[in-house]
Amino acid sequence: MVVTHRTDVRARIIDVAVRLLRDHGPAALTTRAVAEAAGVQPPAIYRLFGDKDGLLEAVAEQTMAGYVAAKAALAEAAGDVDPLDDLHAGWRMQIDFAIANPALFRLFSDPDRVRRSPAARAGRQILAARVHRVAETGRLHTSEQRAVDLIQAAAIGTIQTLLAAHPDARDPTLPDTMYAAVLRQLLTAAPDTPEPGGPEAHAVALRAATTHLGMLTDAERHVLTEWLDRIIDNR
Repeated sequence: MVVTHRTDVRARIIDVAVRLLRDHGPAALTTRAVAEAAGVQPPAIYRLFGDKDGLLEAVAEQTMAGYVAAKAALAEAAGDVDPLDDLHAGWRMQIDFAIANPALFRLFSDPDRVRRSPAARAGRQILAARVHRVAETGRLHTSEQRAVDLIQAAAIGTIQTLLAAHPDARDPTLPDTMYAAVLRQLLTAAPDTPEPGGPEAHAVALRAATTHLGMLTDAERHVLTEWLDRIIDNR
């Protein structure tokens, strides 16, 4: 019973902190304000989270976990959707969420926090799965890891550029323009051209399928992926 009460109080405090951060920004996120809005005494925050940084960690993790769950649902619903359309949907979702929730974006985009966050790792895995689907089509001419890195870097840069501008001065075409620029670095041809081309694209596609090659031993699969990586990285 005590454990349940403690869990309920902790959840209520986090929900209040998320709302304060989203509606009023980081300056509103004081222990006194959070405690008052949650209907608890300030010492309760220290007992449950250690300090304000501990509360921020919990806020970041819960927010990111909710966002990642939404991304996972979107990815699962993609089904037979073209992999590039699915990738674009994930890109737009990340941009739109960050622009609508700038304080939350700044909180959970902190590099130190991202490295420690299970939700952040799960989000990267969802992006990696989307990229893997593109690789299987033969349209990717760079390694999957490099593609994931480029997409993440471009998305964060786009978000920061938009947030740095006054809302009335933001370029609404920037996200899609940047996405198209990234695709030109990743794909063998224009996004609407499904025909693969070049040895790198074939190598990427074959590497993406190596886990399904049950006729190979682990040692053979390891050698094959090494050879394919050499072809892929020969840029």
